[in-house]
Amino acid sequence: MTVGESGRPADAAEATTPSHTAATAALLAGAAALGGFLFGYDSSVINGTVDALKSQFHLNSVAVGLVVSSALLGCAVGAWFAGPLADRIGRVRTMLVAAVLFVISSLGSALAFNAVDLTFWRVVGGLAIGAASVIAPAYIAEIAPAELRGRLGSLQQMAIVLGIFAALVVDYVIARVSDGGASGRFPWGGTAWRWMFASAIVPAVMYGVIATTIPESPRYLVKKRQIGRARQVLAKVMGRGDVDTKIREIVRSIAADRPVHLRDLRGRRFGLLPIVWVGILLSVFQQFVGINVIFYYSTSLWRAVGFTENDAMLTSVINSTVNVVATLVAIALVDRVGRRPLLLTGAAGMAVTLTTLTICFATAPVVDGEPRLSGTAGMVALIAANVYVFSFAASWGPVVWVMLGEMFNNFIRASALAVAAAAQWIANWAITTSFPGLSGVSLGLAYGLYTLFAVLAFLFVFRAVPETKGRELEDMDGLTTARRGRTPA
Repeated sequence: MTVGESGRPADAAEATTPSHTAATAALLAGAAALGGFLFGYDSSVINGTVDALKSQFHLNSVAVGLVVSSALLGCAVGAWFAGPLADRIGRVRTMLVAAVLFVISSLGSALAFNAVDLTFWRVVGGLAIGAASVIAPAYIAEIAPAELRGRLGSLQQMAIVLGIFAALVVDYVIARVSDGGASGRFPWGGTAWRWMFASAIVPAVMYGVIATTIPESPRYLVKKRQIGRARQVLAKVMGRGDVDTKIREIVRSIAADRPVHLRDLRGRRFGLLPIVWVGILLSVFQQFVGINVIFYYSTSLWRAVGFTENDAMLTSVINSTVNVVATLVAIALVDRVGRRPLLLTGAAGMAVTLTTLTICFATAPVVDGEPRLSGTAGMVALIAANVYVFSFAASWGPVVWVMLGEMFNNFIRASALAVAAAAQWIANWAITTSFPGLSGVSLGLAYGLYTLFAVLAFLFVFRAVPETKGRELEDMDGLTTARRGRTPA
């Protein structure tokens, strides 16, 4: 069923039952979160192509890191400009721009004739991923009732992990049906890795089509003084009785109706408002624990420690399945136990499992310059890797996106989200680019660094991150500093 801005007449909207309005909010949030699916799909589809690209374009480890991470530079730029663009043309139109860029990037990557060409198209795709990473959580936070915001906000991460899962499954299937794996010939013609990239066109087109069916954010509409349209949208997701009050709250929270600039994020200490720094550091730690090494390089990683290509790809699919299941756990818990407890538990779990992986890789015997895991060590590493993925996906994966969508007040949300998301993509780029070089020195060294960052992430949340569970977005105006577990004065 299409959800449009025209909707039902006002009297019908007011008669909507709470269950119906909750379903509508979930439908809208799910539609917006499809951008997260593309985010996960496009960023992870390269996983199955890494060894094939290395062979076809004769790349060394440094060049491989740059090609794989090139999309992340585009992500940082896309995230940086998505907020201001969304404030200018609206959340929905920005989604449409991202969908077009996704299609162009997928087609260009599939037809790439050298590493430089492929890098360019990956950067274009990164612009779309970065935009989607900002717009989806902002839109969901602005459309969702406070009591559902955590669960609906988690749909963004759920969509991301489903996109990762789908990409790895498609890579696995294409490699299996091709003559020679990812480097072989696909039955429909052309090299298998090209079809892996081309497969992203399908969800990109779906994203664009679905984006045309959802209404604009009510908070954006209020900022543009389109109160009637905002009231219609709110009636769909809130039912009767609260719409006028909510309109007044939104109007009050964005009373200064002017474009938001980066100077609006300035604070007295360290250049930015404390809450903006909290968002930036949450984003950075989310990446510095090394999770995307699993989703970008896992096939190559497991092959390097002795697995066959098919087994390595299957292991990557298993990792991704764990990712999906754990995200469902997070969605069930985020509005019950709160954001901080999940972040603390997840950081502790990642610290323990990363320590285990560090020991396994550091003590493994080296054969032809590569560590070789076998027997008990291989099984322990596989279990630890999956528990690590579970710890991340049940906490830092979805919860950081939920908090970025809700921790900033209405006036600065889009710009603050853009800054935090840009920092996240730069951190992702740094980890992704450095991994081939670090692993070339020692896998134990690489995973030892990720362990250190998991410990630091735990301490940061314990000391500096506020709880946002159950707070209305309009109540975030006073959240300009972050103390442990309480709202600052």
